[in-house]
Amino acid sequence: MKRILAMVMMVAAAAGGRVAADDVDAGGALERLERDRWIAGQPRTPPKVDTDRLIKASRSFLHEREPELSPEDYAVYEKTVGLIATSPDLAVKLLGTMVGGKDKPSPAFEFALGNAYYEAKQIDLAEKSFRSAVEHYPEFLRAWKNLGVLYYSTDRAADAVKCLAKALALGDRDSSTFGLLGYCLETQGNLNGAEAAYLQAASSDPESADWQEGLLRIYIKGKQYGRAEPMLRELIRKKPTDTGLWLNYAGVLIADHRKLEAMAVLEEAQTAGAAGPDELALLGDLYAEQGLATEAAGIYAKILGPARPRGEQKLVYYAQVLIAAGRLPEAEQALAAVKGELTPAGRLALLQTRTDLLMAKKLWPDARREIEALIALAPLNGRALLTLGRIYVEEKDLPHATFAFQTAYRIPESTYQAGLELANIEVRSRHYGKAVGYLEKALSLQRSDAVEDYLARVRSLLPTETKPD
Repeated sequence: MKRILAMVMMVAAAAGGRVAADDVDAGGALERLERDRWIAGQPRTPPKVDTDRLIKASRSFLHEREPELSPEDYAVYEKTVGLIATSPDLAVKLLGTMVGGKDKPSPAFEFALGNAYYEAKQIDLAEKSFRSAVEHYPEFLRAWKNLGVLYYSTDRAADAVKCLAKALALGDRDSSTFGLLGYCLETQGNLNGAEAAYLQAASSDPESADWQEGLLRIYIKGKQYGRAEPMLRELIRKKPTDTGLWLNYAGVLIADHRKLEAMAVLEEAQTAGAAGPDELALLGDLYAEQGLATEAAGIYAKILGPARPRGEQKLVYYAQVLIAAGRLPEAEQALAAVKGELTPAGRLALLQTRTDLLMAKKLWPDARREIEALIALAPLNGRALLTLGRIYVEEKDLPHATFAFQTAYRIPESTYQAGLELANIEVRSRHYGKAVGYLEKALSLQRSDAVEDYLARVRSLLPTETKPD
């Protein structure tokens, strides 16, 4: 019997001890506080290119890459194009009449009509006019570029790549053309082509942060941290208040296994006033990973201002980690930092974690009061009911423990663990048949070698006439 009871306690602990299954274990838990935030690289954002300006800038005539116009047509062209900026709707009418009134309208007029349509926000008609212009005059550089810009602005990266590449092949050397091509190639997954285009854009316009950030993303995706780091330093010099750059810099250092340097970078960002909730959260995680509990709790407390729900979550989660690691004074300090008005979820999490701390200190009556306050707010909280049952077990109040576990058993999220706890109690009471039922239910929800072995041992204690065939 003692051996069976030992097995019961072992299985119950494996299935959910002082910290429930959805919590963290002490070993390696600190590094998992927010593992996703430790992956270098920030979300891709489109370049801050003024596409309207690019279209407007294309109005100047390029004689070497333009369809020929008679002197009379050129004079009309110049006058009509002047209307696009001031009266795009009138320009559309005039150019539409001129294009529609000729058997073979000049591609130059079709191109101008495309500009007018674009200015008037008639994007589909602008595309049709630009497309017609390049079909009638394949060397029409400006029309190819405008068509590429239009496709970029409407999230048609594959089409934009073809048009922008054609404009470059015809002699365009504008940095924006290279940069937009780089971005579109990046969205298509062509990182080598994107890198080449971004390099051309950055060399043509070295002050543009857009193209440098494009290169940065390519380097980070390729794990070229040695190339990414100096670029990050340069970008931070240009944009010292850009919190995302500081976060990215720290992420690169962490990915390169230089966590102490990452911590120094984030401390510098904090001093410079460029640390938002994300940067502070990562700094807190690094402090926690280094065992600096006071510093970690202090940083997490700061997040309570700009992002209260996240700050609550960080502090409470960190306290749970400290409790699991047996660092109870530090856990108490972390919980003390959770002050002020709490969100409903934060209130529940705080009560649960306070209970866990009191249980770790074996202060059972105090722990019971905390968890009962939680259950009063959330009567169907499965984890809280499991915790209450475990407290009653420690207080040797099995009837109340059974009631708490049975209530948790009826809640899907806690049925498995509650079943194991109830099996434990039934074995103590020598009700082996009931224990078998609970264990079979648990195994139907989640297979486990330990629980199957436990079930076999309990079945061996059943009277012969009640054993299954």
